Amino acid sequence: MDSKLEQLKKMTLVVADTGDLAAIQRYQPQDATTNPSLILKALALEAYQPLLAQARAQQGVPLYDAFAALVAVQIQQQVPGYVSVEVDARTSYSVEASRTRAHQLIELIQRAGGDPKRILIKLAATWEGIQAAAALEQEGIACNLTLLFGQEQAKACADAGVTLISPFVGRILDWYQARYPEQDWSGERDPGVQSVRKIYQEYKAQGYATIIMGASFRNLSQIELLAGCDRLTLAPALLEALAQEHAPLATQLGAVPAQERCPVLTEAVFRQQLADHQMAQEKLQEGIALFSADLEKVEAVLAQA
Repeated sequence: MDSKLEQLKKMTLVVADTGDLAAIQRYQPQDATTNPSLILKALALEAYQPLLAQARAQQGVPLYDAFAALVAVQIQQQVPGYVSVEVDARTSYSVEASRTRAHQLIELIQRAGGDPKRILIKLAATWEGIQAAAALEQEGIACNLTLLFGQEQAKACADAGVTLISPFVGRILDWYQARYPEQDWSGERDPGVQSVRKIYQEYKAQGYATIIMGASFRNLSQIELLAGCDRLTLAPALLEALAQEHAPLATQLGAVPAQERCPVLTEAVFRQQLADHQMAQEKLQEGIALFSADLEKVEAVLAQA
């Protein structure tokens, strides 16, 4: 019997959530995703040491952008599909700043010999991030909206016509486990799994073209319960665990009955719904803060000429 990883690849496009070139070569994913935390880890990898001097040598360019662009080009050489590169998280509440940094990343990637058509610009799913993505998509720059924890974010992204969303699973579970430790959140009860399933059902029922890529996994059960999702981005440890298991893996997500689309969310409704959604609001803010902190660490390392 094929491994669970090979079975999963037949029903879901598997994406590597890493900047580790050796891991990407081992598991042969279609796409790869990065973020400031993964870029920070990449600084310690031997394969990227020659890129440090190259990034430092680029005058007038933010150090994170310079290094992230070079990493993206290296990863593009290992995967046939998209590579996601995150815009500076500190711009998450500014449409124009997000667009400016996105354009800069695309320019740097192209200058380094990369293919901008195989890049997904990652932006936090704030209202400003979503509007920046809508504008970038109109310019032909594909976007991946990340730090997505609720239906209001998913709906706004669909309205904006973004290429892909990354609804988080594990961080949602973390929130519920921390607040309600006495409850059983395993299996079908997992609120992160339930959230992605609901987004999947609504997107498919209403005919949105935006790709759904589950992200932030804590265990194999979460992955198996979302088998059949458009894409799943997985860390190397989880890819290896799937590769080692050979039990049957069944498709969990599939066709759903069509229904009429809901009205487009206005900014006021989006902000009100997000404010009322405590978990999503808290995890969004926390995620931006964590990515911003790791980005500053990347800049500090790169500044050590």
